[in-house]
Amino acid sequence: MTFVPDLIGGAALSVIADRYSRQTVMVTADLARAALVGAMAIPGLSLIGQIALLIGVQLLAVPFGAARTAALPDILRGDQLTVGIGLISMTYQFALVLGFGAGAAVVTGLGTTGALLVDSATFVVSALVIRLGVGPHQPRARSDAERRFPHSRSIAAGVRLVAHDRRLRVLLGIACLSGFYVVAEGLAVPYSAEIGAGTLGAGWLLAANPLGTVVGMLLLKRIQPERRLALLGPLAVITCALLVPTWWAPGLGLTVVLWGISGAASAHDMITNSAYVQAAPEHVRAQAVGLAVAALRASQGIAIVMAGLLAQVLEPSKVIALAALGGVVAACAATMSWSRAVSPQRAPRGETDESMSG
Repeated sequence: MTFVPDLIGGAALSVIADRYSRQTVMVTADLARAALVGAMAIPGLSLIGQIALLIGVQLLAVPFGAARTAALPDILRGDQLTVGIGLISMTYQFALVLGFGAGAAVVTGLGTTGALLVDSATFVVSALVIRLGVGPHQPRARSDAERRFPHSRSIAAGVRLVAHDRRLRVLLGIACLSGFYVVAEGLAVPYSAEIGAGTLGAGWLLAANPLGTVVGMLLLKRIQPERRLALLGPLAVITCALLVPTWWAPGLGLTVVLWGISGAASAHDMITNSAYVQAAPEHVRAQAVGLAVAALRASQGIAIVMAGLLAQVLEPSKVIALAALGGVVAACAATMSWSRAVSPQRAPRGETDESMSG
């Protein structure tokens, strides 16, 4: 229920962030989510009611995320954008590592109702911070051509934009490679059981990737921007290749090291995100971001479901390795496409300087 809304609402609701002040969109989404989460704390609410409210919370996350990402290029210029996206990603990764444990402690101490009320309050705090600390960031006014063709602000506009821009297509493809290496996290618990590492081992395996990602982001920040773009393809290949040895189900220590280094290589996602946001035209930037969110969720969701089904007949180690091997092949193809996309002399006819910037 926390996954499907992003998949079905990513391309549709992100349009909102291209029509109204991005500050207004974020504040409104936060306040609405505060109300919905607060309603989840009502004693005696049925499971169906809880699920409906949770879907609403997740749907509102779509325009919030699209508005935030679309506003970033107006706040951060040049390489600052990559660093900013990296900091946001690091915050998210730390939340993954710490959130489960801290969340369990809050529920234990305050109970489910108390924990939900605390969660609701965090959205109110977020809305207040954004209202006081972030400018309005109005979307760019539409040109005469865009007024004559109002469909430029429709859902299909984001699809057409990405479909007709080689650079955006390839960047989106590289982002969706996460569907291959997310399988390791999806099967971490049964894999831990396979190697006899138990619950503690599963915790280490789940923490390896986000911790590695944080280290990778810190290292990539030290590399020159043009060099980072050149490393985008190779890092995508390495991210998947380091998971292939899982086939032989090595011990917990070696697996954690391999998955951690794979996580460090997966920090190339911050380069992909930055280049994608910069390459998208400002007036449909949020729609392009929403489409990317939907595509990313689809790739990860389908991969995890397929891996779970395959793990019913094969050992988890084999499933993880097969997914990683498929990722290596796909990443190699994406690397070649990326090389062509950033080569000026091979740019497709009609591709503008604006679409190739960033």
